[in-house]
Amino acid sequence: MIDVKAKINEVVEKVTKDKDLKEKFQKDPIKTVEGIIGVDLPDDAMQKVVEGVKGKISLDKLSGALDSVKKLF
Repeated sequence: MIDVKAKINEVVEKVTKDKDLKEKFQKDPIKTVEGIIGVDLPDDAMQKVVEGVKGKISLDKLSGALDSVKKLF
């Protein structure tokens, strides 16, 4: 059994650091995640990983925006 949380973190790290990979993820997240983790999971499991990655990226963006706002005060 794979550690889904660890795989999500791995994908987030790679996607956020590589512009081309980020574009691929936005266009076809399931195939991009499969390519990064190197595991062919059932679609429902892969969808959970994709949603986790999207959620973490959104939280990271929100956190960065909040940090920027905090610096203003």
